[in-house]
Amino acid sequence: MSTAAEKKRWTVAQYLEMEAHSLDKHEFFDGEIFEITGASPEHNLIVGNLIQSLKNALRGKCQVYPSDQRLLLPGGLYTYADVSLVCGTSEFNDDNPRAIRNPEAIFEVLSSSTESYDRGEKFANYRTLSSHKDYVLVNQSKVLVEHFTRQPDGSWLMRDLRAGHILHLPCGEIAVDDLYFEVEMPLPGPHVRSA
Repeated sequence: MSTAAEKKRWTVAQYLEMEAHSLDKHEFFDGEIFEITGASPEHNLIVGNLIQSLKNALRGKCQVYPSDQRLLLPGGLYTYADVSLVCGTSEFNDDNPRAIRNPEAIFEVLSSSTESYDRGEKFANYRTLSSHKDYVLVNQSKVLVEHFTRQPDGSWLMRDLRAGHILHLPCGEIAVDDLYFEVEMPLPGPHVRSA
């Protein structure tokens, strides 16, 4: 009878050492390491537009961190968001390179390979951050932004934003259309009517 191969368990120190020398990005949680794959041109354009729009709207009121900035969540998950925002003083842990512990707004651009994770387990982990007030999911295949806002009772309110709408954040606002500047949307498929 054969036994299943055991997964290698990593320590935080081993993960940080590997990550410091890796050309790729990885998440770390509960002794396991997960590679983060590359992104599509549309994804990258949207992230660039998002960073530019936030910088223009916030004018130095907040720090806008791109996807290379690691986050550390209370449950021990080291992860990366497409964009994270801190208004006030950024709090880092002592690791090298340092990870942010207090993002107020987190932005993820959805892809077919990450959408269920970004909506589910990753969002559940983000909600453990007491500083986290706004979660923004940007669709890359159609003009649609989903803005989740933490309510005073701890619940989350979601708003769909489409072309012509404005994304309102506590420290500024950006036009949804600006996020899709120079991004070619797929052509809609044929319409099928049911009998």
